[in-house]
Amino acid sequence: MTMDASDLRIFEAVARLGGMNKAAAELNTVQSNVTGRIRLLEESLGRPLFRRHRGGVALTEAGQRLLPYALRVRQMLDDARRAVADDGAPQGQMTIGSLESTAALRLAPMLSAYAAQYPDVDMVIRTGTSAELAQQVLDGRLEGAFVCGPVDHAELNEEVIFHEELVILTAPGVTDLNKLLRAAGLKIVVLRTGCSYRQRLEDVLARRGVVGLRQLEFGTLEAIVSCVNAGLGITMLPKSLIGPVWREGRVALHPVAKADALVDTMFIRRRDAYTSSALTAFLDCIRPLARAQAAE
Repeated sequence: MTMDASDLRIFEAVARLGGMNKAAAELNTVQSNVTGRIRLLEESLGRPLFRRHRGGVALTEAGQRLLPYALRVRQMLDDARRAVADDGAPQGQMTIGSLESTAALRLAPMLSAYAAQYPDVDMVIRTGTSAELAQQVLDGRLEGAFVCGPVDHAELNEEVIFHEELVILTAPGVTDLNKLLRAAGLKIVVLRTGCSYRQRLEDVLARRGVVGLRQLEFGTLEAIVSCVNAGLGITMLPKSLIGPVWREGRVALHPVAKADALVDTMFIRRRDAYTSSALTAFLDCIRPLARAQAAE
């Protein structure tokens, strides 16, 4: 048997979904076909690609080595289909990722302007941490994403779109941050692992000799601000994002050293991926708007 693109497509679906049944449902076929194709592929390669268990399947070491090639083939096939269908007029679905803070702070007017100019594009925005979004771009699940820079990956193009100034937030009334950092039981209130602002806060505190703090993890910025307001811990976020809650007195703001405070929000995309007319038009639309925001 000679391995072909359809074999790798089936293999990738099983690996991603963790089961033959789930892969069959996604591929609109029957389980026996998926199982048979995987068995023939394993025989052809002379290696087991999956370990079977009661809950489904898991990749063997050989399967893990094959997976990046299967992902690359899937991406190339998807890009080929999109390239053939793309006649130069922005249309169809465009899926991009964004940090939740960027989506809340920066994107609304840009998305509104883009939607008005290109009504035939169906935009899908997925939020996540920088690490999550970068991996989804690499996997081809996103055409691009807004992440916290710097990004250093050979397979990704990066472009600075926004500049942000980070500050530490505490409960209102806190005037001596150093004293608070020495207090027993202090916690940091953060998004899940992979959040760049969380990592920056941990680095800043470590340089001040504050390590090993307990963490409170939340999935939304509003939950984080509410916990800080209640005195449950401290956090770090872009100053422009928390302007309203700061002016309302819900939190106190504490500046940090310039080297720690300034960060870039980058737009990343795969170097070898097809760039759709919709994405090209989107970037052309947001660049002048981003410059206008920076000048305000």
